[in-house]
Amino acid sequence: MASRLLRLAPNISTINYPLKKITAVPIRHAVITETGAVLPKPNKMSFGVVRALLTVLPGLYLGATVSKEGAAFLEENDIFVPDEDDDED
Repeated sequence: MASRLLRLAPNISTINYPLKKITAVPIRHAVITETGAVLPKPNKMSFGVVRALLTVLPGLYLGATVSKEGAAFLEENDIFVPDEDDDED
């Protein structure tokens, strides 16, 4: 078992895996297969910006609503009430 691992150890360093980077535009480094055939074009995401907005905007609205209702609850129950003296600065 150990001899088998020692024989594979030099081959591990020769394998070249490209590091995946987080980018706004996906980049594909491989354009051909091992046999030399050209790979097909990657799929293009349609309406990418619209999808992002449809995901982010409801979350922002929900967060703002929860914050507003939480602040109203705290003030109504006198848990946190700002003093009038604090506004004079």
